[in-house]
Amino acid sequence: MKKIYSFGLAAVALLVLATGCGQKADASKENGAQGKEEVTVKLGIIGADTDVWDNVQARLKDEGINLEYVKFTEYSQPNTALASGDIDLNSFQHQFFLDNFNAEHGTDLVSIGNTVNAPLGIYSEKVKDVSEVKEGDKVAIPNDVTNGGRALNLLESAGLIKVDPAKKQAPTVSDVTENKLNIEIVELEASQTARALQDVTISVINSGMAVDAGFIPTEDAIFLEPVDEASRPYVNIIVARAEDKDNEAYQKVVTAYQNDETIKVIEETSKGSSIPAWEAFGSK
Repeated sequence: MKKIYSFGLAAVALLVLATGCGQKADASKENGAQGKEEVTVKLGIIGADTDVWDNVQARLKDEGINLEYVKFTEYSQPNTALASGDIDLNSFQHQFFLDNFNAEHGTDLVSIGNTVNAPLGIYSEKVKDVSEVKEGDKVAIPNDVTNGGRALNLLESAGLIKVDPAKKQAPTVSDVTENKLNIEIVELEASQTARALQDVTISVINSGMAVDAGFIPTEDAIFLEPVDEASRPYVNIIVARAEDKDNEAYQKVVTAYQNDETIKVIEETSKGSSIPAWEAFGSK
C-alpha cells in the first residue's frame, strides 16, 4: 500500500510539473501574440531594382509590417492585380497613368502617397546628341497612352518634332504636326524600349527601365525631361483601392517611404536622377 501511495504521489507531482510547464509555454505564446502582430502587405512593383523599397521594408519590420514584393514585367499588370485584390498596393506609375487606367477599366484605384519624380530620358548607342539624328532615323517610344504622349512631348522639347498643342499631355503619333527629318517613330511596350537601342537611333526610356538596363539617367541620357510644375502629373505614387485608402498599415507604408532615410537611398541609387516627390510636390 505504501508503494502504491508513493507512486500515486509521484504521478501527481509529475502531472503538476507538466501542467506548470504547459502553462508557461502557453503564457509565452500569449505574450508573443500580445506584441506587435505582423501584418503582410503585398506590394506590386515593376523592374529589378528594389534598393529603395528594401530600405523601407527593413524599417517597416519595426512596425510589425511584412512588406512582400510581387514583381511584374509589364505596365498593364499591377493595376489589374490591385483591382482584383491579388495585391494590396502597387508602386510603379504616375498619376496620369493611373487616371487613364481608371477611365479605361472602370476601376477605383487611388494615390495614397507620392514617391519620386523620375524624368523621362532619350538614350542612344549611336549618337551623342539629339542634333545628330538624321533623316529617316528610327525612334522608339513607349506604346501606352500616357507614357507615349509624354515621350512625344519630350521629342518636341528636344526639337525633333512638333505635336498638336490641343492634345496637351496625351498626344499620339497621329497628332505629330511637324516631322522635318521624317523620323520613324516605333511604338513598343515600355519594358522593350531599352532593349531596342541596337535597332533604333534613339529611344525614349522610362527612368526605372533605364536604371534596370544599367544607365544613370543624369549621366547617360542624351536629353532629359525637365522637372518643373508641369511634371506634377508624372510624379510616381503608391496606389491602393479606394476603400482601403485609410488602411492603417498602408498609411504606415507611405510614412516609412516618405522618410529622410529613403531620401539617402534614392540619391545613392539613382545618382540624383530621381527626386523625392513628397518634398517638391507634397505628400500626396
